[in-house]
Amino acid sequence: MQAVNKFKYGTIVDGDSFTDRLEELETLKHKLQSENHVILISPRRYGKSSLVNKVLSQTDRPSITIDMQYILSIENLASSLIREIFKLFKYERIKHLFSHFRIIPTISTNAVTGALEVSFNPVAQNNVLLEDAMELLDKICARSKKRPIVVIDEFQEIMKIQKGLDKQLRSLMQRQKNLNYILLGSQESMMTEIFQQKKSPFYHFGQIMYLDKIPYDVFFEYIVERLPKGRKSLRESVAKDILSFTQCHPYYTQQLSAQVWELMEYEAITENIVDKAVDKLVILHNNDFERLWLTLNRTDKGTLRMLSQDKMSLQNGKKPSSTVFSSLQRLVQKGYVNKADTYTIEDPFFGKWVANNS
Repeated sequence: MQAVNKFKYGTIVDGDSFTDRLEELETLKHKLQSENHVILISPRRYGKSSLVNKVLSQTDRPSITIDMQYILSIENLASSLIREIFKLFKYERIKHLFSHFRIIPTISTNAVTGALEVSFNPVAQNNVLLEDAMELLDKICARSKKRPIVVIDEFQEIMKIQKGLDKQLRSLMQRQKNLNYILLGSQESMMTEIFQQKKSPFYHFGQIMYLDKIPYDVFFEYIVERLPKGRKSLRESVAKDILSFTQCHPYYTQQLSAQVWELMEYEAITENIVDKAVDKLVILHNNDFERLWLTLNRTDKGTLRMLSQDKMSLQNGKKPSSTVFSSLQRLVQKGYVNKADTYTIEDPFFGKWVANNS
């Protein structure tokens, strides 16, 4: 029987590939039993979507998901909501509700994909479209036997779509009594501003959860158990080296572990395994890293080089210059740098690429 690589990344992680998060799972399930909404915040690729997907799979409540990364306008948001509603309830059951719409959408089926498509008259008023779609959602949820869950991923993107959208959404969402919202966000500074600043329409909208890295000991055991069988001392040494490089970042740990598994299983490599796996992944993503690098200004490039070489002055107890600090803030906002106790490059493979080319 052919061995199977159990390390998974790049998509929703579930089943045997899902790592720990038992405490977070129980906490989130407990919060959703109330009428309160939940705001889940963490850096990019920490596993928010996988955690929520796991929770949804363990409940029999209906749910819909909107990813704000792919929403370009208020009209787009309204049509996406209606499409998601149709995934839960057949059109024949709810078509009479559209008689209350002030602007009737055009509903059709894509001849190629079979997916339902929703569109509006190009001159339609955006605010009216969203109000009608949100009212439809509320009516549908009120008729559901079990309280639905609405997941909105990358929620901070609402600030980029249209000025005042946050105020309109807050006004509409606070009237809805028959559902739970889970609002996910990966830009901590923006999410904190949206939900914790008193001037924000979403101030104290729901209970905030912060998703941290998976604990070292848990991740260590997880990796050791799934590496190709052989000397346990080798698997433990490899797991230690993997976590040293990724610093327990969930996504990159899975990615590196998957590459290490391939080298151990198919190439029977037993020495410098993690270094060779890192080199392979850096080479694999070389073109992507080059394109990213070309989008940066000179100051941000210099900041990333200092971080990649562990030469950032604030790590020695000194504050960075105003220019470097502004650069760090930009890089954090773009998601290229994470800030915890100190600043680190979000993607350790990109950090390695920067160091190699410095």
